[in-house]
Amino acid sequence: MTSQTPDLNNLFNAAQADGTLSNASMQALNVIDIGAEIQAGLGVSVDDVMASEVVLVTIMPDDSGSIRFGGNAQAVRGGHNAVLDALGGTPQSDSILIHTRYLNGFVLYPYCPVDQAVRMNPQNFDPNQGTPLYDQTVVLLGTVLAKAQEFEDNGVPVRTITLLITDGGDAHSRRSGAKEVKAIVQDMLRVENHIIAAMGIDDEYTDFRQVFKDMGIRDEWVLTPGNSDKEIRQAFQVFSQSAIRVSQGAGNLSQSGLGGFGS
Repeated sequence: MTSQTPDLNNLFNAAQADGTLSNASMQALNVIDIGAEIQAGLGVSVDDVMASEVVLVTIMPDDSGSIRFGGNAQAVRGGHNAVLDALGGTPQSDSILIHTRYLNGFVLYPYCPVDQAVRMNPQNFDPNQGTPLYDQTVVLLGTVLAKAQEFEDNGVPVRTITLLITDGGDAHSRRSGAKEVKAIVQDMLRVENHIIAAMGIDDEYTDFRQVFKDMGIRDEWVLTPGNSDKEIRQAFQVFSQSAIRVSQGAGNLSQSGLGGFGS
């Protein structure tokens, strides 16, 4: 197994052997179907990371057309960029790797140091697509799992915090449903070194707490900002603060006192 292209089958089999992944998750993370998409996000080689422990911060901004129609494209861009600024300004920034993949699968940048992350702008974020929420959440969490396993296989402790963003329920998934997402989420949360958070931007009719509950995401890690620039940016700021706290904590996340966004 070369450090340039980690073998996903090996990584997921190791995770299953460790007791991290259940059979249901292994079936959802079908490498034949989604392996290339996961590979696209893995980014920096473990060998090139000098930190003694690593925090993976992963963001999935919604690039569906309704973000633009709702007038929220700039708020999402600004919120993402503010996360980069916040993480880049912490003493722990050297131990943080960040990856952003849009809801429709476009990889803005694979896992990399915060100071190498690409900022969102009108040229690289023009939301005009659909909402394959379940399909892409499986790909995103598969990427988090694979990268985390890669570090663990090399003896580097790793913690992760992931943010899913949508302004609507699933509309365009073809491979996966909420059940498949939930299997993966539950496996990850059981290990206690992963946080999976979600932001539902108000569209006036979607019950985001129910959508995310069906996906296995804990209610205390759900943000439901209103449909305004200020509220969306504030929600990103709350996520930034939690990500910083994850980077400052030692040991597993249950011991870090991270009981959700409100704590």
